[in-house]
Amino acid sequence: MSRKPGGFLQEASHQIAAGGSAGLVEICLMHPLDVVKTRFQIQRGKTDPTSYKSLGDSFRTIFRTEGLFGFYKGIFPPIMAETPKRAVKFFTFEQYKKLLGHASLSPGVTFAVAGLGSGLTEAVVVNPFEVVKVSLQAKRNAFTEQPSTFVQARQIITTEGLGFRGLNKGLTATLGRHGVFNMVYFGFYFNVKNIIPVNEEPTLEFLRKFGIGLVSGTIASIINIPFDVAKSRIQGPQPEPGEIKYRTCFKTMATVYKEEGFLALYKGLVPKIMRLGPGGAVMLLVYEYAYAWLQENW
Repeated sequence: MSRKPGGFLQEASHQIAAGGSAGLVEICLMHPLDVVKTRFQIQRGKTDPTSYKSLGDSFRTIFRTEGLFGFYKGIFPPIMAETPKRAVKFFTFEQYKKLLGHASLSPGVTFAVAGLGSGLTEAVVVNPFEVVKVSLQAKRNAFTEQPSTFVQARQIITTEGLGFRGLNKGLTATLGRHGVFNMVYFGFYFNVKNIIPVNEEPTLEFLRKFGIGLVSGTIASIINIPFDVAKSRIQGPQPEPGEIKYRTCFKTMATVYKEEGFLALYKGLVPKIMRLGPGGAVMLLVYEYAYAWLQENW
């Protein structure tokens, strides 16, 4: 990737703009799968009367009872969050990577640790948006009957406050979800990309990067999903109104494991992989190509 010389502010603006573009493209393409994933994760087993029988059943039921726009419930919080979120993700990754370049670490470890740092930073920024998004996605009424994003956020702040029981609940689970995901995602992608030779043919080079990004997103999704399930349980509706059952990350994981079994910690894995496998590839490609274009033209 050719680069024009420039100062920190120019470099940072390129990384932020490219990262924000990557997030916006990914969320617009993949949000319906995020809705389905969240619905599976907040189900409390086969005794839950609202349980979906299968992935296909969830798509059919949502479309039949909530309409096409039911798949886009809760999309405005991530749209508002994805641009700064992905901008933070890629910008902090690049900066942590540069900072770690002064340490005597192998490139492989540097990529993974920089990914971990970027994920933890990203989680702090995005968690309030996630609380609003999950609360909207959990509602099974028609899209036109839903409160707006701002009304929902105001309701959460009014009834539960801004703290760890309100707009910032589930922060530890979000830290785990993003930290683990980005550590694996960036670590795998850049290490494997450096091993597999560059292809001179543009289409094959695009497919090389897409394939590595797809595998990166898939592996990261498999490893971090227990944190994702815990986050959805903490931020979603509680089983008994007025009683908080799911409070902290690891206690929630233990409760889910004890009551529903090991596989319950992997609820929503298929739609998550369907989203973040190709979605992870899309983000990396949009970021790399947008970053290269910005460096050449701006």
